[in-house]
Amino acid sequence: MIDDPSHPGPQDSARMPSRRLLLRASAAAMASPFGLGIGASQAWAPGPGAPFDPGPLCRPVAAEAPAAPLRPVKLAWNATAICTAAAPVAKEQGIFARHGLDVEFVNFGGSTEALLEAIATGKADAGIGMALRWLKPLEQGFDVKITAGVHGGCLRLLADKASGITDIASLKGKTVAISDQASPAKNFFSLLLAKAGIDPDNGVEWRQYPAELLNLAVEKGEAQALADGDPRTWIWLKDPRFTEISTNLSGEYADRTCCVVAVRGTLLRNDRAVATALTRAILEGGHAVHENPEAAAKAFAGYGGKGSIGDLAAMLRNQQHGDSPVGGRLKQQLALYGDELKLVNVLKRSTDTAKFAERIYADVLS
Repeated sequence: MIDDPSHPGPQDSARMPSRRLLLRASAAAMASPFGLGIGASQAWAPGPGAPFDPGPLCRPVAAEAPAAPLRPVKLAWNATAICTAAAPVAKEQGIFARHGLDVEFVNFGGSTEALLEAIATGKADAGIGMALRWLKPLEQGFDVKITAGVHGGCLRLLADKASGITDIASLKGKTVAISDQASPAKNFFSLLLAKAGIDPDNGVEWRQYPAELLNLAVEKGEAQALADGDPRTWIWLKDPRFTEISTNLSGEYADRTCCVVAVRGTLLRNDRAVATALTRAILEGGHAVHENPEAAAKAFAGYGGKGSIGDLAAMLRNQQHGDSPVGGRLKQQLALYGDELKLVNVLKRSTDTAKFAERIYADVLS
């Protein structure tokens, strides 16, 4: 009969340790600093001389703490506006998650006022939008605070090359196509007209068209110029019939922020740490846009952004995503915008713009 090693015979049984001895040996191993059962909380410390390595099975393994749940946050944005690319980049590259946030996008493709109202009424916790669009509603008392500038540049004034328009001054007496009478483009280029000595209300006719048809209005001769934002204006500029007259990075505006981050007042008062984390994450997203416009263009396109990756990346390189003012510098810029909007009767002439800038800004980063 062949011996079965899995079934010891009587003599083998006599040579085997008893169950009690095995338990004692196991307990001794657990108590030994070099035992295979060393606890994860125990630290091995080498004695004098050459260190002794007890081997991989004996090294303590640090227990991983369970990850804290991410804080849900709703961020309002416009998925058709390339200048908000910091948001999808922060989401796709895990920047929001690294700051402990689970960000849900609330897309507002319409007016910026609707986006701002959504923040003020709690439908969203924060948003990214254009300073020139938000300052008037903020003057009227919306419970929303600006926490950072995101970037500069995204508004363009284009003209028909055959119109004879070569600069802001030559717009006098001409018709400019715009998407609406309170658009940031109209507000900004009205400022430039006023500074050139032209009454922006009477010296130029602002004619409203659907945003996607502004170029057709110029091509049909119903307007001689158009004012709008990227990505539309950048794409229209590829048409050889158009020429760029000015942008919101021209002259003294070269380092002026265009879009800003704003959070609802109740979030600031009740959960300031979330407002801080969200602001930091968006600024990091903006830095990532500046560092790698191609990757940012792909992230933006994934949310329905129009245009080829090459065109979108070129737009982002043309905008100032590496410049995101905060603190005193941002408050100074907001006050300057306030002074200028008073010139074109958007803000009340009685508004103290320094106090206004102080009131609408919240420092969440210091």
